[in-house]
Amino acid sequence: MNPVEILENIYWVGAVDWNVRNFHGFTYSTHRGTTYNAYLIVDDKVALVDTVYGPFAEEMLKKIEKVIPLSKIDYLIANHVETDHSGAIKNVLEHAPNAKIVGTAPCEVGLQKHYFGDWNFQIVKSGDEIKLGRRSLKFIEAPMLHWPDSMFTYIEEDALLLPNDAFGQHLATSKRFDDEVDQKMLMDEAAKYYANILWPLSKLVTRKIEEVHRMGVKINMIAPSHGVIWRSNPMKIIESYLRWAKGESEKKVLVVYDTMWGSTDRMARAIIDGLQSKGVEAILFRVPTSDRGDIIKELLESKGVLIGSSTVNNGILPTVAPFLEELRGLKPLNKIAAAFGSYGWGGGATKAIEESLTKAGIEITFPALSLKWVPNEEELVKCFEYGKAFAERIIST
Repeated sequence: MNPVEILENIYWVGAVDWNVRNFHGFTYSTHRGTTYNAYLIVDDKVALVDTVYGPFAEEMLKKIEKVIPLSKIDYLIANHVETDHSGAIKNVLEHAPNAKIVGTAPCEVGLQKHYFGDWNFQIVKSGDEIKLGRRSLKFIEAPMLHWPDSMFTYIEEDALLLPNDAFGQHLATSKRFDDEVDQKMLMDEAAKYYANILWPLSKLVTRKIEEVHRMGVKINMIAPSHGVIWRSNPMKIIESYLRWAKGESEKKVLVVYDTMWGSTDRMARAIIDGLQSKGVEAILFRVPTSDRGDIIKELLESKGVLIGSSTVNNGILPTVAPFLEELRGLKPLNKIAAAFGSYGWGGGATKAIEESLTKAGIEITFPALSLKWVPNEEELVKCFEYGKAFAERIIST
Protein backbone atom coordinates (compact mmCIF):
# COMPACT_ATOMS: atom_id res chain seq x y z
CA MET A 1 0.00 0.00 0.00
CA ASN A 2 1.06 3.59 -0.62
CA PRO A 3 1.09 6.36 1.98
CA VAL A 4 -2.30 8.04 2.36
CA GLU A 5 -2.53 11.82 2.71
CA ILE A 6 -5.16 12.29 5.43
CA LEU A 7 -4.74 16.08 5.51
CA GLU A 8 -2.46 18.38 3.55
CA ASN A 9 1.13 17.19 4.22
CA ILE A 10 0.00 14.71 6.89
CA TYR A 11 0.31 11.09 5.80
CA TRP A 12 -0.71 7.70 7.12
CA VAL A 13 2.43 5.56 6.77
CA GLY A 14 1.37 2.56 8.86
CA ALA A 15 0.82 -1.10 8.07
CA VAL A 16 -2.14 -3.45 7.79
CA ASP A 17 -1.84 -6.79 9.57
CA TRP A 18 -4.43 -8.95 7.86
CA ASN A 19 -3.46 -12.17 9.62
CA VAL A 20 -3.13 -11.45 13.35
CA ARG A 21 -5.87 -13.22 15.29
CA ASN A 22 -4.88 -12.62 18.90
CA PHE A 23 -3.60 -9.66 20.90
CA HIS A 24 -2.28 -9.08 24.42
CA GLY A 25 -1.12 -12.61 25.12
CA PHE A 26 -4.02 -14.35 23.38
CA THR A 27 -6.61 -12.74 25.66
CA TYR A 28 -8.11 -10.58 22.91
CA SER A 29 -9.21 -12.20 19.66
CA THR A 30 -8.80 -10.09 16.52
CA HIS A 31 -11.04 -11.84 14.02
CA ARG A 32 -10.65 -9.00 11.52
CA GLY A 33 -6.91 -8.40 11.95
CA THR A 34 -5.59 -4.94 12.80
CA THR A 35 -3.53 -1.98 11.62
CA TYR A 36 -0.48 -0.34 13.13
CA ASN A 37 -0.93 3.34 12.34
CA ALA A 38 1.93 5.83 12.10
CA TYR A 39 1.57 9.41 10.89
CA LEU A 40 4.12 11.56 9.07
CA ILE A 41 3.81 15.35 9.36
CA VAL A 42 5.83 17.28 6.79
CA ASP A 43 6.52 20.94 7.61
CA ASP A 44 9.66 23.05 8.05
CA LYS A 45 10.46 20.29 10.52
CA VAL A 46 9.32 16.71 10.00
CA ALA A 47 7.69 14.59 12.70
CA LEU A 48 6.76 10.93 12.71
CA VAL A 49 4.05 10.16 15.26
CA ASP A 50 4.41 6.55 16.48
CA THR A 51 5.81 3.67 14.46
CA VAL A 52 4.63 0.12 13.78
CA TYR A 53 5.13 -3.38 15.10
CA GLY A 54 8.68 -4.54 14.38
CA PRO A 55 7.94 -7.10 11.64
CA PHE A 56 6.29 -4.31 9.60
CA ALA A 57 9.15 -1.81 9.94
CA GLU A 58 10.37 -2.06 6.33
CA GLU A 59 6.83 -1.58 5.05
CA MET A 60 6.54 1.66 7.02
CA LEU A 61 9.98 2.91 5.95
CA LYS A 62 9.13 2.40 2.27
CA LYS A 63 5.95 4.45 2.68
CA ILE A 64 7.87 7.28 4.32
CA GLU A 65 10.47 7.23 1.55
CA LYS A 66 7.73 7.83 -1.01
CA VAL A 67 7.09 11.17 0.72
CA ILE A 68 10.50 12.34 2.00
CA PRO A 69 14.01 10.94 2.58
CA LEU A 70 14.11 9.18 5.94
CA SER A 71 17.07 11.30 7.01
CA LYS A 72 14.82 14.38 7.10
CA ILE A 73 12.83 13.14 10.12
CA ASP A 74 13.48 15.61 12.96
CA TYR A 75 11.15 14.27 15.65
CA LEU A 76 9.86 10.81 16.48
CA ILE A 77 6.84 11.18 18.76
CA ALA A 78 6.36 8.16 21.02
CA ASN A 79 2.81 8.33 22.35
CA HIS A 80 3.13 4.87 23.91
CA VAL A 81 5.89 2.35 24.73
CA GLU A 82 4.07 -0.86 23.79
CA THR A 83 5.92 -2.71 21.04
CA ASP A 84 3.11 -2.69 18.48
CA HIS A 85 3.73 1.08 18.33
CA SER A 86 7.40 1.41 19.21
CA GLY A 87 8.76 -1.69 17.52
CA ALA A 88 10.24 0.18 14.55
CA ILE A 89 11.91 3.06 16.42
CA LYS A 90 15.38 1.53 16.07
CA ASN A 91 14.81 1.05 12.32
CA VAL A 92 13.86 4.71 11.91
CA LEU A 93 16.89 5.90 13.87
CA GLU A 94 19.22 3.87 11.67
CA HIS A 95 18.19 6.18 8.80
CA ALA A 96 17.55 9.34 10.84
CA PRO A 97 20.21 9.20 13.59
CA ASN A 98 19.72 12.86 14.54
CA ALA A 99 16.00 12.54 15.14
CA LYS A 100 14.85 13.43 18.64
CA ILE A 101 12.44 11.09 20.43
CA VAL A 102 9.63 12.87 22.26
CA GLY A 103 7.49 11.36 24.99
CA THR A 104 6.55 11.43 28.66
CA ALA A 105 9.01 10.70 31.46
CA PRO A 106 7.60 7.16 31.96
CA CYS A 107 7.89 6.69 28.18
CA GLU A 108 11.63 7.37 28.30
CA VAL A 109 12.06 4.81 31.07
CA GLY A 110 9.93 2.26 29.22
CA LEU A 111 11.70 2.65 25.89
CA GLN A 112 15.11 2.34 27.54
CA LYS A 113 13.99 -0.86 29.24
CA HIS A 114 12.61 -2.28 26.01
CA TYR A 115 15.38 -1.31 23.59
CA PHE A 116 18.39 -0.18 25.68
CA GLY A 117 19.04 2.65 23.23
CA ASP A 118 21.17 5.67 24.09
CA TRP A 119 18.84 8.08 22.33
CA ASN A 120 18.30 11.82 22.25
CA PHE A 121 15.06 12.07 24.24
CA GLN A 122 12.91 15.11 25.02
CA ILE A 123 10.50 14.69 27.93
CA VAL A 124 7.17 16.53 27.53
CA LYS A 125 4.23 17.19 29.81
CA SER A 126 0.64 18.26 29.20
CA GLY A 127 0.59 21.67 27.55
CA ASP A 128 4.10 21.42 26.09
CA GLU A 129 4.42 22.28 22.42
CA ILE A 130 6.83 21.71 19.53
CA LYS A 131 6.70 24.14 16.61
CA LEU A 132 7.22 22.44 13.25
CA GLY A 133 6.52 25.47 11.06
CA ARG A 134 2.97 26.16 10.01
CA ARG A 135 1.86 23.45 12.43
CA SER A 136 2.56 22.82 16.09
CA LEU A 137 2.39 19.61 18.09
CA LYS A 138 0.78 19.89 21.51
CA PHE A 139 0.93 17.10 24.06
CA ILE A 140 -1.63 15.82 26.56
CA GLU A 141 -0.50 13.24 29.11
CA ALA A 142 -2.94 10.34 29.41
CA PRO A 143 -1.47 8.06 32.08
CA MET A 144 -3.11 4.62 32.31
CA LEU A 145 -4.95 5.05 29.01
CA HIS A 146 -3.83 2.42 28.89
CA TRP A 147 -0.19 2.40 30.17
CA PRO A 148 1.49 4.86 32.56
CA ASP A 149 3.47 6.37 29.66
CA SER A 150 0.53 7.06 27.35
CA MET A 151 -0.06 10.52 25.86
CA PHE A 152 -2.02 12.19 23.07
CA THR A 153 -0.55 14.42 20.38
CA TYR A 154 -2.75 17.26 19.10
CA ILE A 155 -2.40 19.52 16.06
CA GLU A 156 -4.47 22.61 16.79
CA GLU A 157 -4.23 24.03 13.25
CA ASP A 158 -6.13 21.01 11.91
CA ALA A 159 -8.05 20.08 15.08
CA LEU A 160 -6.44 16.65 14.66
CA LEU A 161 -6.08 14.36 17.67
CA LEU A 162 -3.54 11.52 17.57
CA PRO A 163 -4.47 9.55 20.72
CA ASN A 164 -2.56 6.30 20.15
CA ASP A 165 -4.54 3.46 21.78
CA ALA A 166 -7.64 5.50 22.60
CA PHE A 167 -10.59 5.43 20.15
CA GLY A 168 -9.10 2.57 18.09
CA GLN A 169 -10.34 -0.71 16.71
CA HIS A 170 -8.61 -3.92 15.70
CA LEU A 171 -9.72 -3.85 12.08
CA ALA A 172 -7.68 -4.68 8.99
CA THR A 173 -9.02 -2.91 5.92
CA SER A 174 -7.78 -1.31 2.72
CA LYS A 175 -9.86 1.74 3.68
CA ARG A 176 -8.44 4.41 5.96
CA PHE A 177 -11.51 6.37 7.11
CA ASP A 178 -14.62 5.64 9.15
CA ASP A 179 -17.03 6.73 6.42
CA GLU A 180 -15.54 4.16 4.03
CA VAL A 181 -16.42 1.04 6.04
CA ASP A 182 -19.59 -0.65 7.30
CA GLN A 183 -20.77 1.32 10.34
CA LYS A 184 -22.17 -1.60 12.34
CA MET A 185 -18.95 -3.56 11.89
CA LEU A 186 -16.91 -0.50 12.85
CA MET A 187 -18.84 0.17 16.06
CA ASP A 188 -18.80 -3.53 16.98
CA GLU A 189 -15.02 -3.53 16.72
CA ALA A 190 -14.75 -0.21 18.58
CA ALA A 191 -16.91 -1.60 21.40
CA LYS A 192 -14.89 -4.81 21.57
CA TYR A 193 -11.70 -2.75 21.71
CA TYR A 194 -13.02 -0.63 24.59
CA ALA A 195 -14.40 -3.64 26.47
CA ASN A 196 -11.21 -5.69 26.29
CA ILE A 197 -8.63 -2.92 26.75
CA LEU A 198 -10.07 0.18 28.41
CA TRP A 199 -13.13 -0.94 30.37
CA PRO A 200 -11.31 -1.32 33.72
CA LEU A 201 -10.04 2.24 33.23
CA SER A 202 -13.48 3.78 32.67
CA LYS A 203 -13.18 6.38 35.46
CA LEU A 204 -9.94 7.61 33.91
CA VAL A 205 -11.53 7.66 30.45
CA THR A 206 -14.33 9.91 31.69
CA ARG A 207 -11.91 12.25 33.48
CA LYS A 208 -9.60 12.56 30.48
CA ILE A 209 -12.43 13.33 28.05
CA GLU A 210 -13.80 15.93 30.48
CA GLU A 211 -10.30 17.40 30.88
CA VAL A 212 -9.83 17.68 27.11
CA HIS A 213 -13.24 19.35 26.87
CA ARG A 214 -12.31 21.87 29.60
CA MET A 215 -9.10 22.66 27.71
CA GLY A 216 -11.27 23.74 24.77
CA VAL A 217 -9.67 21.23 22.43
CA LYS A 218 -11.58 21.27 19.16
CA ILE A 219 -11.59 17.91 17.36
CA ASN A 220 -12.35 17.56 13.65
CA MET A 221 -10.50 14.29 13.17
CA ILE A 222 -9.22 11.47 15.39
CA ALA A 223 -6.38 9.33 14.04
CA PRO A 224 -5.82 6.40 16.43
CA SER A 225 -3.01 3.87 16.27
CA HIS A 226 -5.25 0.92 15.41
CA GLY A 227 -8.04 0.76 12.84
CA VAL A 228 -9.59 3.51 10.75
CA ILE A 229 -9.46 7.29 11.17
CA TRP A 230 -12.56 9.10 12.45
CA ARG A 231 -13.14 11.99 10.04
CA SER A 232 -16.88 12.07 9.27
CA ASN A 233 -18.10 12.37 12.87
CA PRO A 234 -15.35 12.05 15.50
CA MET A 235 -17.83 12.90 18.26
CA LYS A 236 -19.54 9.57 17.58
CA ILE A 237 -16.70 7.57 19.13
CA ILE A 238 -16.15 10.11 21.93
CA GLU A 239 -19.83 9.93 22.90
CA SER A 240 -19.68 6.12 22.75
CA TYR A 241 -16.66 6.12 25.11
CA LEU A 242 -18.52 8.32 27.57
CA ARG A 243 -21.57 6.06 27.40
CA TRP A 244 -19.51 2.90 27.93
CA ALA A 245 -17.47 4.50 30.71
CA LYS A 246 -20.63 5.46 32.61
CA GLY A 247 -22.02 1.93 32.35
CA GLU A 248 -24.90 2.79 30.05
CA SER A 249 -26.18 -0.26 28.19
CA GLU A 250 -28.99 -1.79 26.17
CA LYS A 251 -31.85 -3.84 27.55
CA LYS A 252 -30.07 -7.02 26.55
CA VAL A 253 -29.10 -10.12 28.56
CA LEU A 254 -26.09 -12.41 28.30
CA VAL A 255 -26.40 -16.02 29.42
CA VAL A 256 -22.91 -17.41 30.03
CA TYR A 257 -22.53 -20.98 31.26
CA ASP A 258 -20.98 -24.42 31.09
CA THR A 259 -22.46 -27.81 31.77
CA MET A 260 -21.15 -31.23 32.80
CA TRP A 261 -23.78 -33.70 31.56
CA GLY A 262 -26.29 -31.34 29.97
CA SER A 263 -28.58 -30.39 32.86
CA THR A 264 -27.31 -26.81 33.17
CA ASP A 265 -27.49 -26.55 29.39
CA ARG A 266 -31.19 -27.44 29.49
CA MET A 267 -31.72 -24.82 32.15
CA ALA A 268 -29.88 -22.18 30.10
CA ARG A 269 -31.99 -22.84 27.00
CA ALA A 270 -35.25 -22.67 28.93
CA ILE A 271 -34.11 -19.41 30.57
CA ILE A 272 -33.26 -17.97 27.14
CA ASP A 273 -36.77 -18.84 25.92
CA GLY A 274 -38.25 -17.04 28.93
CA LEU A 275 -36.15 -13.93 28.30
CA GLN A 276 -37.11 -13.82 24.65
CA SER A 277 -40.81 -14.35 25.44
CA LYS A 278 -40.80 -10.84 26.94
CA GLY A 279 -39.14 -9.33 23.89
CA VAL A 280 -35.72 -8.94 25.54
CA GLU A 281 -32.73 -9.66 23.34
CA ALA A 282 -30.73 -12.55 24.79
CA ILE A 283 -27.44 -14.11 23.73
CA LEU A 284 -26.24 -17.54 24.85
CA PHE A 285 -22.53 -18.36 25.29
CA ARG A 286 -21.18 -21.71 26.43
CA VAL A 287 -17.73 -20.67 27.61
CA PRO A 288 -15.53 -23.54 26.38
CA THR A 289 -16.79 -23.11 22.82
CA SER A 290 -17.04 -19.31 22.81
CA ASP A 291 -14.49 -16.54 22.41
CA ARG A 292 -13.99 -14.71 25.70
CA GLY A 293 -13.20 -11.42 23.95
CA ASP A 294 -16.53 -11.62 22.12
CA ILE A 295 -18.35 -12.34 25.39
CA ILE A 296 -16.75 -9.31 27.07
CA LYS A 297 -17.75 -7.10 24.12
CA GLU A 298 -21.39 -8.22 24.39
CA LEU A 299 -21.32 -7.75 28.15
CA LEU A 300 -20.26 -4.11 27.71
CA GLU A 301 -23.55 -3.28 26.01
CA SER A 302 -25.83 -5.61 28.01
CA LYS A 303 -27.83 -4.65 31.07
CA GLY A 304 -28.09 -8.17 32.46
CA VAL A 305 -25.89 -11.23 32.79
CA LEU A 306 -26.90 -14.69 33.95
CA ILE A 307 -24.04 -17.05 34.79
CA GLY A 308 -24.58 -20.78 35.06
CA SER A 309 -22.50 -23.77 36.09
CA SER A 310 -22.85 -27.34 37.18
CA THR A 311 -21.49 -28.02 40.66
CA VAL A 312 -18.15 -29.81 40.98
CA ASN A 313 -16.22 -30.13 44.25
CA ASN A 314 -18.81 -27.85 45.87
CA GLY A 315 -17.98 -25.08 43.42
CA ILE A 316 -18.06 -24.03 39.79
CA LEU A 317 -16.70 -25.81 36.74
CA PRO A 318 -13.09 -24.79 36.00
CA THR A 319 -14.15 -23.54 32.57
CA VAL A 320 -16.41 -20.87 34.11
CA ALA A 321 -13.77 -19.57 36.52
CA PRO A 322 -11.77 -17.47 33.98
CA PHE A 323 -14.87 -15.50 32.98
CA LEU A 324 -15.69 -14.75 36.61
CA GLU A 325 -12.08 -13.72 37.22
CA GLU A 326 -12.32 -11.40 34.21
CA LEU A 327 -15.38 -9.76 35.77
CA ARG A 328 -13.38 -9.04 38.92
CA GLY A 329 -10.89 -7.10 36.82
CA LEU A 330 -13.51 -5.28 34.73
CA LYS A 331 -15.79 -4.28 37.65
CA PRO A 332 -18.68 -3.45 35.29
CA LEU A 333 -21.11 -0.75 36.39
CA ASN A 334 -24.91 -0.83 36.45
CA LYS A 335 -25.42 -4.51 35.68
CA ILE A 336 -28.14 -6.85 36.90
CA ALA A 337 -26.79 -10.33 37.50
CA ALA A 338 -27.84 -13.72 38.81
CA ALA A 339 -26.63 -17.32 39.02
CA PHE A 340 -28.12 -20.63 38.01
CA GLY A 341 -27.02 -24.24 37.78
CA SER A 342 -27.61 -27.88 38.53
CA TYR A 343 -26.06 -30.10 41.19
CA GLY A 344 -26.09 -33.70 42.41
CA TRP A 345 -25.79 -34.59 46.07
CA GLY A 346 -24.50 -31.21 47.17
CA GLY A 347 -24.78 -27.72 45.72
CA GLY A 348 -22.32 -24.87 45.71
CA ALA A 349 -21.92 -23.53 42.18
CA THR A 350 -24.53 -20.78 42.43
CA LYS A 351 -23.14 -19.63 45.77
CA ALA A 352 -19.62 -19.48 44.32
CA ILE A 353 -20.88 -17.50 41.32
CA GLU A 354 -22.64 -15.00 43.59
CA GLU A 355 -19.49 -14.58 45.67
CA SER A 356 -17.49 -13.82 42.52
CA LEU A 357 -20.11 -11.33 41.32
CA THR A 358 -19.96 -9.55 44.67
CA LYS A 359 -16.16 -9.34 44.46
CA ALA A 360 -16.58 -7.82 40.99
CA GLY A 361 -18.70 -5.08 42.54
CA ILE A 362 -21.94 -6.34 40.97
CA GLU A 363 -24.88 -6.21 43.33
CA ILE A 364 -26.93 -9.41 43.35
CA THR A 365 -30.47 -8.16 42.79
CA PHE A 366 -32.03 -11.43 41.66
CA PRO A 367 -32.17 -14.80 43.49
CA ALA A 368 -30.17 -17.76 42.19
CA LEU A 369 -31.87 -20.74 40.56
CA SER A 370 -30.44 -24.12 41.56
CA LEU A 371 -31.89 -27.50 40.54
CA LYS A 372 -30.97 -31.05 41.54
CA TRP A 373 -29.93 -33.58 38.91
CA VAL A 374 -31.72 -33.49 35.54
CA PRO A 375 -34.53 -30.91 35.29
CA ASN A 376 -37.96 -32.40 34.57
CA GLU A 377 -40.66 -30.68 32.54
CA GLU A 378 -42.06 -28.88 35.57
CA GLU A 379 -38.60 -27.58 36.47
CA LEU A 380 -37.95 -26.45 32.89
CA VAL A 381 -41.13 -24.39 33.14
CA LYS A 382 -39.67 -22.93 36.33
CA CYS A 383 -36.53 -21.99 34.32
CA PHE A 384 -38.71 -20.41 31.64
CA GLU A 385 -40.53 -18.34 34.25
CA TYR A 386 -37.20 -17.41 35.80
CA GLY A 387 -36.10 -16.00 32.44
CA LYS A 388 -39.38 -14.08 32.12
CA ALA A 389 -39.01 -12.57 35.59
CA PHE A 390 -35.42 -11.55 34.89
CA ALA A 391 -36.52 -9.95 31.62
CA GLU A 392 -39.20 -7.97 33.45
CA ARG A 393 -36.56 -6.67 35.84
CA ILE A 394 -34.44 -5.60 32.86
CA ILE A 395 -37.40 -3.87 31.21
CA SER A 396 -38.32 -2.00 34.37
CA THR A 397 -34.83 -0.54 34.97
